[in-house]
Amino acid sequence: MAKTILIVDDSASLRQIIKITLTGAGYQVIEGENGQDALDKLAGQKINLVVSDVNMPVMDGITFVTELKKLPLYKFTPVIMLTTESEQEIKEAGKAAGVRAWMVKPFKPAQMLTAVQKLIM
Repeated sequence: MAKTILIVDDSASLRQIIKITLTGAGYQVIEGENGQDALDKLAGQKINLVVSDVNMPVMDGITFVTELKKLPLYKFTPVIMLTTESEQEIKEAGKAAGVRAWMVKPFKPAQMLTAVQKLIM
């Protein structure tokens, strides 16, 4: 059974690029437009990994990860932040929220797949 990855980004075009990369490697993908939309779509579904942006409307990525980790089913789900943010202070906030890896946009598909394969089991 294919592993499921949740992509959370307010850019439809970036979600599409990530989706093509991940589905091409055999993963199933669920998409969310922002943190709140992603939480609404989870509804108890098994998720093996999350790839999230930081800066999004409605609910930003750090708040999303904090809320995600409060849910027992997703407490240990690994999260990759894929963002234009590279400031150490924001990275520390992400790490404190439960982020396991940080990637700066633009990304290379091979780089994304390597990070996913390291975190997903």
